[in-house]
Amino acid sequence: MRAVEAAVGVKIPEVARILRNLLHGAQFQHDHIVHFYHLHALDWVDIVSALKADPKKTATLADNLSKAPWGGTVYFKKVQQRLQTFVDSGQLGPFNNGYWGHPDYRLPPEANLMATSHYIEALRLQAKSAKMHAIFGGKNPHLQTLVVGGITATRDLTPDRIAQFLYIWKETQDFVKDVYIPDILAVASFYKDWGGIGGTTNFLAWGDLPQSRKEPESLFMPRGVIMKRDLKGVKMATQEKVREHVARGWYEKGNDRHPFKGETKPKHGKYNTEGKYSWFKAPRYEGEPCEVGPLARVLVAYAKGKKEIIKVVDTTLKALDIPVGALFSTLGRTAARGLETIVIGDAMEGWIMELVDHVKKGDIKTYQRWEMPESGMGYGLNDVARGALGHWIRIEKKKIKHYQYVVPSTWNLGPRDSNGKLGPVEESLIGTPVADPKRPLEILRTVHSFDPCIACGVHVIDPDSNQVYKIRAV
Repeated sequence: MRAVEAAVGVKIPEVARILRNLLHGAQFQHDHIVHFYHLHALDWVDIVSALKADPKKTATLADNLSKAPWGGTVYFKKVQQRLQTFVDSGQLGPFNNGYWGHPDYRLPPEANLMATSHYIEALRLQAKSAKMHAIFGGKNPHLQTLVVGGITATRDLTPDRIAQFLYIWKETQDFVKDVYIPDILAVASFYKDWGGIGGTTNFLAWGDLPQSRKEPESLFMPRGVIMKRDLKGVKMATQEKVREHVARGWYEKGNDRHPFKGETKPKHGKYNTEGKYSWFKAPRYEGEPCEVGPLARVLVAYAKGKKEIIKVVDTTLKALDIPVGALFSTLGRTAARGLETIVIGDAMEGWIMELVDHVKKGDIKTYQRWEMPESGMGYGLNDVARGALGHWIRIEKKKIKHYQYVVPSTWNLGPRDSNGKLGPVEESLIGTPVADPKRPLEILRTVHSFDPCIACGVHVIDPDSNQVYKIRAV
């Protein structure tokens, strides 16, 4: 939408900007909770070990670490019994595919039982927090009310709907502060050495959540690029410096190109790590691979002096007694995701109040009409939960002539480029200690910390038959 709006020259109404920010903020709250508990926490937490825990000691531990509205000996005993039922049945249900008993699991049984209970409670919460998208966005995921020119949610701007959104936001933010963050600190305290494992070198954030029409100046999460971990050397990022390489991807040969001139011409070949080995392209900024995502956003904001980010980062570093350099790691990446959830979640309260003020004044315009021009070019840059996202469009004869986008997982998971430079995930895995090569838990920790999404970056279709294929990975 931002790309098309730039190309056609439409400016969205103020209320539309606020609603988009609220929906985007809700996405951060929802996505980061789901990622930590249901996609990443079990890389650190041994579920089966929880069966050995003392429920009474677990209750004491939980009382000391978090302010969760549930707990007590009876509660944790019931969670343990529920888990035992899974084990006795011969399967672990949602916990089936873990490397349980791995030598690099370090939490004591009581901490594992506490974390298991929070996993279950987070399942309940994420279903509820997804309703924030339904209130102003129609559904979750893939919001239905976002359109070029604004948002089609005028009829939802009622006191009841706003109050419902506010109530769910409050419950979600309380969970973030009282459970999510304490859990990150608890896990991190047992894995401090991971503050030196899984790091990368360069970081890019397009930034997002505009506070006015002035972009990038007004972005709540600022735009910037950091090279060679030089926080003092943070610079403004510009889309003109982006290029995509296909030398190591299964595409026809070609030079690196800016997305406005990008081509997508697939040409499958054999898997060969010395040649072509990926469907991803290799995005580069000034010729360098860049990590994108929560860590990049937090580092850019920290380097640019954003006080809200500086406060939560410094408090966390002090609590764990680790240096700022520990942020350049798998542990730092995981912590950054939680820390920005606090900051963005807190900011949402002010945006809700802004919306209330507009509604009280009767200013509920959410859409600006526009016409397709004969020709035009535009790009849209923002930062979604996974990281930097860019769309580029070119219009000719009132039709889309060219369209390219570079998504977060393409930045992070892209292969080597024409100069042989590794992609961020490839770089992050070098030197990772692996206790058991047959159960590479440590590799999963780092890969999962990026929140990879292959489906975001690579789409497989048959435009002729619309046939459904079964794909087997070998």
